[in-house]
Amino acid sequence: MRLALDAMGGDHAPGPIVTGAVKAAQSDAELRVVLVGDRALIEPHLAGADSVRDRLEVFHCTQVVGMDEAPVVALRKKPDNSISRCWQLLAERKVEAIVSAGNTGAMVAGGFRLRLFLKNVKRPGIAAMMPTLKGPCVLLDVGANVAPKPEHLYQYGVMGAIFAKHILQKPQPTIGLMNIGSEEAKGHDLAKDTHALFKASTLKDQFIGNIEGRDINKGVCDVVVTDGYVGNVVLKVCEGVFDFVMKMAGKELFATLQNEKHLAQLALQNLVKRYDYHEHGGAPLLGIDGIAIICHGSSGERAIESALAIAATYARAKLNALIVQELENSPHLPSGEE
Repeated sequence: MRLALDAMGGDHAPGPIVTGAVKAAQSDAELRVVLVGDRALIEPHLAGADSVRDRLEVFHCTQVVGMDEAPVVALRKKPDNSISRCWQLLAERKVEAIVSAGNTGAMVAGGFRLRLFLKNVKRPGIAAMMPTLKGPCVLLDVGANVAPKPEHLYQYGVMGAIFAKHILQKPQPTIGLMNIGSEEAKGHDLAKDTHALFKASTLKDQFIGNIEGRDINKGVCDVVVTDGYVGNVVLKVCEGVFDFVMKMAGKELFATLQNEKHLAQLALQNLVKRYDYHEHGGAPLLGIDGIAIICHGSSGERAIESALAIAATYARAKLNALIVQELENSPHLPSGEE
């Protein structure tokens, strides 16, 4: 299992990124990680990793796409950047997956430039797992496609359902379309046209119609479909609310349980472990011919370790083969919408 990691991507690179790779290799004896980036900056952080050093390679490159740079411009002006080199390794089939906490736009653009799409996929989308009262659900897209067509959103429903079925173990995943109301006539033309696609497709029995933002964490459906702009806003709002609630809950718990602070600490740790986005590592870019995991820019070693583990899990599950198979064998789109 050979994975490429953008060692220069993220707010805290390369230290915590490399440390996360070391820990991932220590946890999975079958894992080989290719650390893509400046060798001189990476090597010092490998000191003390002797037990797994033979499974940690360095692919040297000289440039980095900054978090605040325009993705397409940066990829063009910096051809030897770590994100492009990760995509190169994936395109050449030298790795089974790539992971980066770097510039999200550059990660998406890198795949789009190569047109490294799965068969029958029109536009890849980023899928994020969201916590609900009934277990995790999938939200997509959360940033890859901010101006989609109805057929793009429909395919997100298809891919999200496959992901929910085979990764989240939901036997018959239900699909909801993000909207400003549950009524069928609500929303703009994109929402109405996408709604009509689902209703006329072979997924109509799994499609529950429109849902609102407050429905996500209730667990009303297993797959939430939306455009990348709305999805990214929803994701960031949820992350902010989680951080806020944890801080407020911590203050209340420690104030109430002054004599039993260890219980308060344990309760908070259990909540964080269950719901913190760092525990999930990153979000897959579904529809890519290969596994691409996009991590939060603030990812530390724990998030990177989780992301590498998740990438290996997706590769072992043959997730892409399942997507291709179901897209080929199921004529999901109504006639004329291909």
